[in-house]
Amino acid sequence: MKKRQIAILGSTGSIGTQALEVIGQHPDRFEVYCLTANNRVELLAEQARRFSPAAVVIANEARRGELCSLLADRPDIKVYAGAQALDEIVEAGPIDMVLTAMVGFAGLSPTIHAIRQGKTICLANKETLVVAGSLICSLAARHHAAILPVDSEHSAIFQCLAGEGDTPVEKLLLTASGGPFRNFSLDRLAAVTKDDALHHPTWDMGAKITIDSATMMNKGFEVIEAKWLFGVEPERIQVLVHPQSIVHSAVQFVDGAVKAQLGVPDMRLPIQYAFSYPERIPLASERLDLFSHRLEFFEPDMEKFRCLGLAFEAIRRGGNAPCVLNAANEVVNRGFLEGRCGFLQMSEIIEKTMDRVAFDASATYETYVQTDAEARRVAAGIMGN
Repeated sequence: MKKRQIAILGSTGSIGTQALEVIGQHPDRFEVYCLTANNRVELLAEQARRFSPAAVVIANEARRGELCSLLADRPDIKVYAGAQALDEIVEAGPIDMVLTAMVGFAGLSPTIHAIRQGKTICLANKETLVVAGSLICSLAARHHAAILPVDSEHSAIFQCLAGEGDTPVEKLLLTASGGPFRNFSLDRLAAVTKDDALHHPTWDMGAKITIDSATMMNKGFEVIEAKWLFGVEPERIQVLVHPQSIVHSAVQFVDGAVKAQLGVPDMRLPIQYAFSYPERIPLASERLDLFSHRLEFFEPDMEKFRCLGLAFEAIRRGGNAPCVLNAANEVVNRGFLEGRCGFLQMSEIIEKTMDRVAFDASATYETYVQTDAEARRVAAGIMGN
């Protein structure tokens, strides 16, 4: 069996490290071709020593020398740095699959470069489809590049659709944990701190995504992603707050049947499913015991969690509106983590930014880049006032 050559964009983050655990369990099937990180030089070097990729890339060019020193005794591993190196490495001929686990808008450009080379995309970077869903889907069709979802919710829907052929879908049921504040009043939400928000009840994720989960912006992004991944309009996507995170999402078909994918909260499962698709292969992990869990479902509170409503509004507007949403969210997310804005202020700043940045119904890649920069300036200005 030919091993699948995998490039991991963002190998030092939560998804990247778990992906390496999956590869470590199946060295007969998967091989690391390239690892990339933004700043975490020591961990990147440690991963490179273990998995012996052909190349590593550190996005922060200022840390290239440090990485070279750490790998000085490994001349077999080429060291590159910078955004252009990220774009170029994913085009390498031997690569079969690219796991896009970078966080934020920065993941868009290398993903586009990989798609143009016909690579299979294992998509964990939400911003790629949130910002540029129309462009990405068009490019993927043109270059025959498969996009396999890695988010647990989209992977669940993908698994539910397997074997259904052209069976019409009536509704997608997208589950959400509700985050740590689902039972908080607005008054209590106004006083929460970053430390409160960083304690997610069921998932272990990076800081940015954990804050997005607390505001439910993460779920809003997933609604936008689902529209593009599965060709379903937002009106047919329903968000269900499911605190136990056992039902990862479900599909309702036109005959009323509902198929759901269940499992313990473990990101290695959707990562491995993307890597091995269409096969299922063994995974050493905890097994679900349904006797130990009750399954509850609630409607999301759009007043308390305004970010979710703003995401629906952005996808209804279309064009560059989701790009504005994402850019403003990245600014306020960082601002909240740094103590420069409050929890409820995040949605207020995002909404004002969406109203102030010029709308473009026919956005191109260049438009997205310009919109991203403008929205960040506007959001930062509002946050500073």
